[in-house]
Order: sequence, then C-alpha cells, then structure tokens
Amino acid sequence: MKWNAHTTGQRIKLLRGAVTQEQLAEAAGLSVATIRKAEQDRGQLSLPTLLRLAHALGADISVIVGQQAPRRALLADDRLTLRSLSRTVHDTAAGLGTDREPVDFSGDLAAGWDAYRAGRIGVAGQFAASCVKDAATALADAPEGRRMTARGLLADAYRLASYVANQLGARDLAYAAIGHAADQARQAADPVREASVASGRSWIYLRDARLEDAAHTAEVSHTSIEPSYGDGDPVKLATYGWHVTFAAVVAARQGDTATADELLSQGSAVAARLGRDVMVNGTAFGPASVTAQAIGLAVSTGKPGKALELARDLHDHSSLHQAAQNRLQLDIALAQCDTRQYDTCLDTLLTVCTEHPEWVRHQTLPGIIAQRAGYATTSRSRKIAKIIGATLG
Repeated sequence: MKWNAHTTGQRIKLLRGAVTQEQLAEAAGLSVATIRKAEQDRGQLSLPTLLRLAHALGADISVIVGQQAPRRALLADDRLTLRSLSRTVHDTAAGLGTDREPVDFSGDLAAGWDAYRAGRIGVAGQFAASCVKDAATALADAPEGRRMTARGLLADAYRLASYVANQLGARDLAYAAIGHAADQARQAADPVREASVASGRSWIYLRDARLEDAAHTAEVSHTSIEPSYGDGDPVKLATYGWHVTFAAVVAARQGDTATADELLSQGSAVAARLGRDVMVNGTAFGPASVTAQAIGLAVSTGKPGKALELARDLHDHSSLHQAAQNRLQLDIALAQCDTRQYDTCLDTLLTVCTEHPEWVRHQTLPGIIAQRAGYATTSRSRKIAKIIGATLG
C-alpha cells in the first residue's frame, strides 16, 4: 500500500511503532487524548501540533501528512541530480576528480544560487554538482596566496549542494555537504561564511526534527557575527539580521515563543536601522524580510489573525527572492485556512502551486494546507493534490 494512501492517523500510528500513545504524548508535549484523536483521524491537526509530532517521531511533517514516504520517492530527474551531486561531493572530499584544467565557474555558482532562490531545485542541483567539482579543482591548483579565497568559494559550492540535497530529502548527503562546507569556511578564516554554514546546518537539523541541535547551531550563527553598536556597515548588519531572524524561527519551532519574540525584535531593530532591504549574497534582509518571517512565526505559533494583519501591512515584498515570496504566500494561505477562509485559502494555494510547481513539490506546507482546507471535493483541491503529489483527506 502506498504511503499516501494511508490516512494521517494511520501514518502516525505506523511511525509510532512500538512506542505507546502515552510515551508519544509525553515526548511531543501533547495530551494522550490529542494523540488518540489524531490516530483516529478525528478533526484537523494544527501546524503547532504537527510540529510537535514531527519532533517526537523524528520525521519530517511532509512524511506525516503523506506528501513524502518515509524514504522519499523522487522523480527520475531528481534521482539523476542527486546521483551526480552525491558522487561529486564525496569524490571531491576524497581529493578525486580535481586533476584537470581549472575553469572560471563564478558565473555558474551565481546562476546556481539564483536558480535555488527562484525555486528551481533541479537546475540548482545541476549547477551545484559542476561548481563543487570546479571549485575543488581551483583549490587544488591555487597558489598559496590564493588558497583562502579558493576555500571560500568551495565552501559556497558545498553549501549550495547541501541545500539542494536537503530540499530533495537526501538528509545524509545534506549533512555531508554542509560538513565539508564548514571545514572549508573554517580554513578560509571567514567568520561570515562560517555563520552562513552554521545557519544552513541549523536548517538541516530543523527539517530533520532535531530541534535542540537546530537551536544551538542557529545561536552560534548569529552570535558569532554580532556587530558592535557603532558598526554601520549595511552588509554586516544585514547578514547578522538575517541569521538572528532565522534563529527566531527555530525558537518558535521549539515552542519557545519568548525567545522567538526577543530574537525577532533584534532582527526588527536591525531592519529599522537599515531602513531598506539590503542584498547580501543574493538574499535580501530588511523590513520586508523581517515582516515575512514575522508572518510565518505568527502562523506557526497559532496566531493566524496576527499573521493576516501583518500581511495586510506588507505592501511591497518584491525585494524578496522568489522562493521567499512563495513561502510567504503559503504562510498567508495557512493563516486563511486557520481563520476558516477556505475558498480564499485554496485560491492563494492554487496560485503558488500553479506558478511554481517544482518548488512546491519539495515543500511541506502545501500538503498540510490542502488536507485542512481541501476536505470538500473541489476542482481546486484536486488540482492542488495533483501538483504536490498528495492525497487529500
């Protein structure tokens, strides 16, 4: 029987295995009655409840809602991308495949990051595989005076590889690639790159339901580059602001709303100091990005009304890269669902799914939203289910 043919309750029970309902309830910080209702498919599960279950079961939310099998089934193109990426990451780490003529790969690396931020994960993976190989070759050929620069570029290529692997559900490869990125960034003696790698590792932990590790690593990522009071460098400020805001997201996933609010407040203060969204390595940080994260935090902590209020005040989010805009729309759709605006919610979700199907296919929220808002058989919910590969109900 296919994984997505089971009900959500059946999937929770299968993932629970020999663990009792009482033990799962204690691990998740939920009542036994909530676990029983979940396994009996009585009522819709909120995002905070799903986050707690994911942490306790050690599974991605998308596995619980049936969007992915416990071992994700990939499309043929995704498998080929992962195979090439895995071979390249492991070979270059072992010093293999670098005995060739170096080439200028800076344009390809930028294109890879652009593709990733636009939600074209497969294309980003193809660029990542070639750039890891080219960067490793460049490092092997670099004279002593240029080796630190070469290490920094290899760290960037490995980090892109880890992000693609994480999106495609290849967690082992994601861990390996981010580990190699950390090693190269450390040898490059580049604190900003090290902070970016730490933030990336935190995100991998987050998707792997390792919340304590995610929180610790996210803290390292922003405290290591905290600017001084008088530092007015916009790039430094934006980099710190981005990392401290992501740490707020991690704290919220842990259920630590006080810490999340404090960290978000720090990010908001930096954004206000900048007064505009500043681009750092292709990613914008400033008032719009902080508001977008605040909307996501409000949804994940059970405050959909506040999320929609913030969304109404966000008049221009064009500075956000496409994947961030997509995620913002998913958060808005979930808030609409939680406030019982089901038709509006499905309209918002269908727009994102139709315009960015490749990106949506690798996300968790569409399956959650579709299950909660699409219980009534409609043409919209059927279209959404087809795009994301999930069974509603």
